[in-house]
Amino acid sequence: MTIVIGLTGGIASGKSTVANMIREMGIPVIDADIIARQVVEAGEEAYSQIVQVFGETILLSNGEIDRAKLGSIIFHNEDKRLLLNSIVHPAVRKRMNEQKDLCIQAGERAVILDIPLLFESNLKHLVEKVLLIYVDKDIQLERLMKRNNLSEEEAKARIASQMPLSEKVALADEIINNNGLLKETEKQLQGVFRKWGIFY
Repeated sequence: MTIVIGLTGGIASGKSTVANMIREMGIPVIDADIIARQVVEAGEEAYSQIVQVFGETILLSNGEIDRAKLGSIIFHNEDKRLLLNSIVHPAVRKRMNEQKDLCIQAGERAVILDIPLLFESNLKHLVEKVLLIYVDKDIQLERLMKRNNLSEEEAKARIASQMPLSEKVALADEIINNNGLLKETEKQLQGVFRKWGIFY
């Protein structure tokens, strides 16, 4: 039996770092962000729908979607943002489910669905267990400012746009505290996987 695990966190919580650790353990990771980029490439169904709805002015000269332009349209318009999500999200879910099914058919011990907005998008039903990567607020802020070269104000605004990590704690099955050293994080990860019977 393949166990389907949702991996989530907050911006700059270290989720990608943990996803890489999991890959190194030989467990497949299906990344929602990567798939979200793939489904809007030229030739994809979602791409055609986006162009139909938003017009060809959002395209670059090579026919690809101009992310910055599309971003500036939806950033200031809630209706258009919801419209875009109604095209992209189902396409992402469909592709993730297809890849998940392939992993199950291949008899993998576990498959990880890496979904940053797992709780915000109400996608908990897609997985059996949820693993949350947690960091304290001040560490999250410091890491985000450093990583993306943001001012404190910009970083706080980005963090505020997501559900607080403290609220996600109550919704997760297991929590990895990523405030400390990487080897401590890895030790916690191995412990969770042993508990779930992925490693013996």
